[in-house]
Amino acid sequence: MAVRSTTIVAALAALAEANWGGGYNSGPVVSVNTQQKYQVYDGIGVSEAFQRSLVIHELDTPSQTKVLDYLFSKTKGIGMTILRNGLGSSPDQPFDLMKSIAPTAPRSNSSQLNFIPLPREDQYQVWLSYQAISRGVDTIYADAWSADGYMKTNNTENYGGYLCGVTGTNCASGDWRQSYANKIVKYIQDYEALGIKVKYVGFLNEPDLNTTYASMQSDGRQAADFIEVLYPTLKRAGLQTQIACCDGSGWEQNRERLTGIQQAGDEDKLGLVTAHGYSSKPGAPFNTSKHVWQTEWSSFDPINYKWYTKENYQSDGLTWANYVQQGFSRSNMNGFLYWWGAANTTDNQSLLFINNTSEVKVTKRLWAFAHFGSRFVRVGANRVSASVAGGDGLLNVTAFANTDGSRAVQVINNGNNTETVTLQGVQYHGKVTTVLTNEANDLTYGVARNQRGAVSAVVPGKSLLSFYIESNGHGW
Repeated sequence: MAVRSTTIVAALAALAEANWGGGYNSGPVVSVNTQQKYQVYDGIGVSEAFQRSLVIHELDTPSQTKVLDYLFSKTKGIGMTILRNGLGSSPDQPFDLMKSIAPTAPRSNSSQLNFIPLPREDQYQVWLSYQAISRGVDTIYADAWSADGYMKTNNTENYGGYLCGVTGTNCASGDWRQSYANKIVKYIQDYEALGIKVKYVGFLNEPDLNTTYASMQSDGRQAADFIEVLYPTLKRAGLQTQIACCDGSGWEQNRERLTGIQQAGDEDKLGLVTAHGYSSKPGAPFNTSKHVWQTEWSSFDPINYKWYTKENYQSDGLTWANYVQQGFSRSNMNGFLYWWGAANTTDNQSLLFINNTSEVKVTKRLWAFAHFGSRFVRVGANRVSASVAGGDGLLNVTAFANTDGSRAVQVINNGNNTETVTLQGVQYHGKVTTVLTNEANDLTYGVARNQRGAVSAVVPGKSLLSFYIESNGHGW
C-alpha cells in the first residue's frame, strides 16, 4: 500500500511539473500594472424593497442569520457593502407595497404634509439596515419608485404619470415639487434619528417606463426641474445626503436622462449616477465625472441554481460573473447591485431563495458576486490595469488595488479548456491565495504555485478564479 501511494504521489508530481513547465509557464499571462489606476470601487449590493426585508425578518433565527451572513459578512458570505432601500409612496401597506410616510393628501400643495412615523420600521428596512451595517455595509441608498399619487398628474402612485410642477405638466392642484422634496428630507431625517445615515437618495425608478406598480415618468429636463428644488432643500436641512439619478430601466435609457440633466446645467447637483441593466445592458461609460452605479438588474427566467447552463445561460453564475466584471472593466462602474438579495420568488430575481420560514437555497450567482465583494476588494480600492496574453481568447481579467496594500485579480475562463495562468510583474512576500468558483466549487481556497519567481494557478474551463495577495508592506 505504501509503495502504491508513493508511486501515485511521484506520478502526480511529474504531471504537475510538466504542466507547470518547471516554473516557466507557456500558458496565458496576466499582466497587472497598479500604476495605471482607473475608477474608485464603491462596492456591490442588493435591495430588499417591496417588503422583502419583512420576509427575511420572519425567518427562524438560524435561517435569518444565514441569509444576513451570506449577503453582508466578508468572512462568511460575499461581503456586500451597499444596501438599496425603497422609499415608499403607497397609502396602504399590504404585502408587496411600500407605505408612504405622508399617505394622506394635505389640503393643498402649499400645506404641510401629514407625516406619520416610519410604518412598521419601514417594512423592516430599518431592522435590515442595522443588520447589514453590523456586518460591514457602509452605504445606504434610499430610492423612491414614485411620488405619492396626490402629487402626480395621474393621481396614483402606479401607472407612470409625472410629478406636478415639472416641465410639460399643468396640474389643477399646482406645483408639488417642494412637497415631494420635503417628504424625502423627512424620510432621511427619520433614518438619521435612528442612527442610520442615508448617503444617497433617489427620487425616480425606471422613469422611462409606465408600470402597473409604483412608477413615475421623467425625462432629463423634468428630472433637472426637481433636482433644482431637492438640492437646496437638502442643504437647508443640513443633510449631507447626496442626490442619485435616475435609475433608468437600461443603460442607454439612463444616458438620455443624464444628458438632459447636463444640458440643463444641473449635473453638479448630483452625487451619483444610477442605471439598471434591463432595457439595455451596460455599455460604453457615461460622460460624467460623477460616480456611476448599476443599481438594479436580474433575470426573470425559471429558477436557476447552476454555475453554467447552455439553455438558461442568462441566469447562471458564469454569466453574472461576466456581467459584474464587465461592468467594472468596460463601463467603468463604481458599484454594481443585483435586484433582491433574498426573496420568496419563483424566478431569478434573487440570489437566495426563501421557501418558508426555515428553508434558504443558494444560487451560484451569489458566489460569482463574492469575488467582487469586500472579502477581496475593499471600498476605496482602485481598479488598475490588467490584461491577458495567450490562451484561446476566452479569458477575461480585472484587478483591484486596495488601500491597505492588498490586491485582488479576477480571472474568468469562459472556454472549455483548463488554462495555467501566470501573473506577471508580481512583487510579493509569502503565499498568494487563490479562490475558485465553478460548478464544483464555491469560493474554494488554495495557494498559487510559486516557482522561480512565477506565481501561477490552474483555471479550469467555465470557472472564475481570483488571486488574492495580502498586504505585506511591500505591495506590488
